[in-house]
Amino acid sequence: MDRRPPDGDRVMESYRAGVAAIRWFAARCADWDALTPCPEWLAIDLAGHLRCVAENQLEFLQDAPDSRLAKLFAQDIATAVLIRQQSRQNAAELAVLPPESGRERIMSFTVSADAYLDLIPDSWNKTHLIYRGTKYTVGDHAGSASVEWHLHAWDLARAIGEDYRPADPEVLVGAWTWGVPHLPLCREDDPWIRVLRSSGRSQEWSRENPVRARRRR
Repeated sequence: MDRRPPDGDRVMESYRAGVAAIRWFAARCADWDALTPCPEWLAIDLAGHLRCVAENQLEFLQDAPDSRLAKLFAQDIATAVLIRQQSRQNAAELAVLPPESGRERIMSFTVSADAYLDLIPDSWNKTHLIYRGTKYTVGDHAGSASVEWHLHAWDLARAIGEDYRPADPEVLVGAWTWGVPHLPLCREDDPWIRVLRSSGRSQEWSRENPVRARRRR
């Protein structure tokens, strides 16, 4: 693993760009019952997941290094088990959301994502969690959040029949290495395709060709 974390300013800019991209594609979504590249979710479900994740990120930051996430990663368990536990948590949180429109869910996502961004600079070097003996900081996890936003921006774009590519995909490769330590990166020359494939997505997915992929993130 490259021991050099990505540049903090680039991570912060990437985070902002990911949030902005989600808002852009959400504003263009006319059918919240549209299929998405996430096999189990329609667009309305993806919007709910985004709301939940942003709220969780804020909670994890405020509770670090003793957050629910830190306790989960502190377990000496196989990666597959860790992924299943996170998937079950995602499903449970989505199931108890109140009935809302897609745009309302995206609005809630934006509020929490912006609040998280405001707190990052003063906490950048604070321990966020420890995974298999290695300490990962709040700054490292900000990179993970950035990866998440860009991947879901791509999901929303494909759901409405468009495409998306981040302006700085190279920083997402470094952010993945430091922010998603339990999932290895695929070997690809193109950094964005590398991140997409590592997350279990297929760049061939479209509304007309809904390729089933094994989503990992």
